[in-house]
Amino acid sequence: MSGPRPMWPLLAGAGALVVAAGAAGLIVVRPYLAPADFEGPGSGAVVVEIPRGASAAEIGRTLADAGVVASARAFVRRAEEQDRTDTLHPGRFRMRRGMEAAAALDLLAAPGSRMVRTVTIPEGLRLPELLDRLAEDTDLRRADLVRAAADEQTLGLPRYARSAEGFLFPATYEIEAGTTAPGLLAAMVERYKQVAEAIDLEDRAERRRLTPLQAVTVASIVQAEGGRDPDYPKIARVIYNRIRAGTPLQLDTTVLYAQRRRTLEVSQKDTEMRSPYNTYLRPGLPPGPIANPGEKALIAALQPDQGDWFWFVTTNPEHRITKFTDKESEFVRYREQLNRYLGKR
Repeated sequence: MSGPRPMWPLLAGAGALVVAAGAAGLIVVRPYLAPADFEGPGSGAVVVEIPRGASAAEIGRTLADAGVVASARAFVRRAEEQDRTDTLHPGRFRMRRGMEAAAALDLLAAPGSRMVRTVTIPEGLRLPELLDRLAEDTDLRRADLVRAAADEQTLGLPRYARSAEGFLFPATYEIEAGTTAPGLLAAMVERYKQVAEAIDLEDRAERRRLTPLQAVTVASIVQAEGGRDPDYPKIARVIYNRIRAGTPLQLDTTVLYAQRRRTLEVSQKDTEMRSPYNTYLRPGLPPGPIANPGEKALIAALQPDQGDWFWFVTTNPEHRITKFTDKESEFVRYREQLNRYLGKR
């Protein structure tokens, strides 16, 4: 006769079900409690690009897609634990595949891992030349740069500027991920403003009875005329001496600016062209800058040397040898030296 069935098999079976259910639940929950993560510093090399404004989660997904970290959640978790979600920056980074999330986070913060592209703008470029240089050395389209240069409000030009010419400060700029044409040009204008404030341009121009625009215009001529750095204050003095005497400046650089040319040879016909930038025919300064000057040229315009020089000639442009004089006979002799340099007889 059979009696009641033992309870222990039932209990054992129930326990097995509980264990099985718990294991299944752990499998589902584990990615959230302990998201997949690699171990160690990783190996190999991969370049990842973090866009401007990306969240920690978006950065984590970018790294996971590139095989840098095992999961975006592991990266976010480490960033949150270390309170570094707001310290991550855009850019292109050299990373390694198969990195532990904490190691990837550290590498993103390491200065050497960030691949910074730079563009260097030399002093004295005219606006079209400057835009050409930016288009050549960055991924920005020239058409976008041209539009940005014409948008005076977005550029943030100083109130006395008539255009971007003269106010895109020559320097080296970093090109980060997401850099736009308006953003880059606005940064160049901001750099000009910082330099202008540092050298007290507006007040010093007023003390010389110049408007800020006139001071920048003088600096642009000084920069365009070339010569060596010590020559800049002398060139500025020649400009002021001729203006004070009521004598036209008669500067080839202003004529060439109007013609959009670069050459060492200017003909008599060139000097007869009708343009407000032709300082052979028009007295005083041209209406605006003819190039984008650097800090030394700006300072020279505000602090010229003392002297009676009325002429200057760069007799050897290759070596930037410039001679100054207050005697017309010496000026003629210096012009002859330049002509010989140019191969004229």
